[in-house]
Amino acid sequence: MKFEKFIALRYLISKHKLNFITVISFISILGITVGVAALIVVLSIFNGFGSMVTQILVNFDPHVKIEAKSHVGISDYSKIEQEIENYPSLESYSPFVEGKVVIYSSKIIRVVNLYGIGSDAKHELTGLKNNIVIGKYDLNPNQPVIPIIIGLNLATRLQTLLGDTVTIVSPVGFENALLSYSPPKMRMFVVAGIYNSHNKDIDAFNVYAPLPIAQGLLESKNSINGFDIRLKNINDANAAKLKFQKVSDPKYVEVSTWFDLHKQLYSVMLIERWSAYIILSLIIAVATFSIFGSLTMTVIEKKRDIGVLKAMGVNDRSILKIFLFEGVLVGTIGTMLGVILGLFICFLQITYKLYPLDPSVYIIDALPVEIRLLDILAIAFLALLLSTIAGLYPAKKAAKTIPLEAIRWE
Repeated sequence: MKFEKFIALRYLISKHKLNFITVISFISILGITVGVAALIVVLSIFNGFGSMVTQILVNFDPHVKIEAKSHVGISDYSKIEQEIENYPSLESYSPFVEGKVVIYSSKIIRVVNLYGIGSDAKHELTGLKNNIVIGKYDLNPNQPVIPIIIGLNLATRLQTLLGDTVTIVSPVGFENALLSYSPPKMRMFVVAGIYNSHNKDIDAFNVYAPLPIAQGLLESKNSINGFDIRLKNINDANAAKLKFQKVSDPKYVEVSTWFDLHKQLYSVMLIERWSAYIILSLIIAVATFSIFGSLTMTVIEKKRDIGVLKAMGVNDRSILKIFLFEGVLVGTIGTMLGVILGLFICFLQITYKLYPLDPSVYIIDALPVEIRLLDILAIAFLALLLSTIAGLYPAKKAAKTIPLEAIRWE
């Protein structure tokens, strides 16, 4: 094998003059380098955005959600709640009700989602509690003015500060109120806390109030819409889902994990990632066509050398290895340079933020980059595989050369 490698290396780098074949070989190496580097950089950026989105969602959203399929809700939920409390990986949970309401403050009116959640210590939602930036997590209904927690975006739109009062009007029974000339269901609240989930849709539309107060406004009586559950380890979400499905009726109750709640978003991100991988792989594929061309012309140019080697006793297998190894060598050099270049660009972005973003518009100040070893190995394998395939036909053609015809006129 050392003999074949030595000859292949000589054919590749021992050129006495710069000819067309040498130029094509350099173009092949350059093409593979650019393709591998581009794939590493783009996939690392996709990884960065994916991790950022997951972190934002996981830090705020429930890891497991048990929800009634009907608007009537769940009236008998003691068995489900007991299973939740006994789950070993439980961090926090809360029953909830939800519905559309109108919030009014400073002559500004907004339609929002009212979430009624537990107010006692065992029902604290850590996702909401950990993201409060102003005020505190206080939903004690036994106060002169009932506390409420709103999002930072909504507080800005309502021109509301901590300690200000807001009024919530429920649309439930609104038609009857108009017909009987009685006032609609409404309640005054005081802003006890302002949270920032880093999701503008949530911050602008979700408000949280004590569960019994919300049940009264939405006229849900003693029923709830479901449970929000957070676990100590997010990787236990699927196991918890299977556990809770066994104690709930699938006709009336649906159990979802954090991934199920955002499945469409993750599906789109996965499609974008694979699309980028396939499109940028075409750069490597084009470069391997150059390897095919340069090796084919090398075989024609070295026809006499092949004939001499065969006349000296070198078998067809060794001839095939010589030219196949030359193609693999071009692919290996291009892949190594591409990996080094791609990692270097990622390092510059992480360290010096070559491509910054406006923090006032985005929640980050630069393109996020996350390097994964598996991506690098997959890209390197693809480049080497295509290089090997490109060099296979010219190598077989060289191995089939007839020695007598190759050196007849020499």
